[in-house]
Amino acid sequence: MPGLNHGWGEVQALQLRGDGREVVAEQLAEEVPVALVYNGLSHAVMMASPLDLADFALGFSLSEGIADKPADIRAVEIVPEAGGLSLQIALAQACFWRLKARRRQLTGRTGCGLCGAEALDTAISPIAHVGDGLRMTAAQLHAGLRQLVSLQPLNWQTGGVHAAALLDASGGLLVREDVGRHNALDKLIGAMHRQAHPGGAVLLTSRASYELVHKAASAGLELVAAISAPTAMAVQLAGEAGITLVGFAREDRMTVYTHPERLA
Repeated sequence: MPGLNHGWGEVQALQLRGDGREVVAEQLAEEVPVALVYNGLSHAVMMASPLDLADFALGFSLSEGIADKPADIRAVEIVPEAGGLSLQIALAQACFWRLKARRRQLTGRTGCGLCGAEALDTAISPIAHVGDGLRMTAAQLHAGLRQLVSLQPLNWQTGGVHAAALLDASGGLLVREDVGRHNALDKLIGAMHRQAHPGGAVLLTSRASYELVHKAASAGLELVAAISAPTAMAVQLAGEAGITLVGFAREDRMTVYTHPERLA
C-alpha cells in the first residue's frame, strides 16, 4: 500500500489555470482502513492516516472508555493486511469483559458522528468533569496557533488533513495529524499519555463538534480552542464538563463560549 511510511502518496492530475493546462504531480493524504482489534475481537474500523498508530490505539481506547487507564493497554502490534492495517491490541482482561458485554459493531468514517449507537438514549454518554488548574492568555493561544501552522508536515504536503495540538504553559506544542479530526485528537491523547505530558490547552484545526469536546473531557483537558465554529451541543457539553471552549481562534480574534475564567 503506497505512502504508509509517510501518510501521503503521489498521483498525476491535470491542472487547469486560466487558458492553460498542465499535467502535474500531486501529493494526496492517504486514507486507510484501520481495524482496532482487542484480544482478537474486532471492535471498530476507522478511516485514518497511517501515522502514529500506537498513539491512536491508546487514545481511542481511552477516549471511548474501552480502557480506564494507559496501563490497561498492555501491547499494540501494527499488522499490515490486504485491505489496510490491523491494530492488534492486548487489553486488560477486566476491560475486555466489559467491552464484550457492551460490544457494538461500528464502522468509522472520516466525518463520523454517532458511529455504532444503537438507540437514542445511548447515543451520547455522560461527560466527565475536568479540573480547574489551567490558566492561559489569549496571546498564548494565538502564539500557539501561529506556531502550529509550521508543525503540520503532512498538511504541508497534501493540504488535506487536520491537526490536534497540546499547548503547554511554556509555549511548547505536541502535535498529531490525521485525515479525521476525531482521529487526530485520539492520537494526541495517546501521545500525551505515552510521553507523560503534563497537559495544557487543545488546539484544533477544525470546527469543535460535541465528539471532540467529549474526548477532551475524557482526558481531563480543560481548554479547547478551534479555528472554526463550535456546534451548539459542543457548547452545552463544554459547559457541563467545566471546559473552556473557544471558537474562531484565528488571527487576532477568538470567541469564548464557556468558562472564560481560565483566559486572562
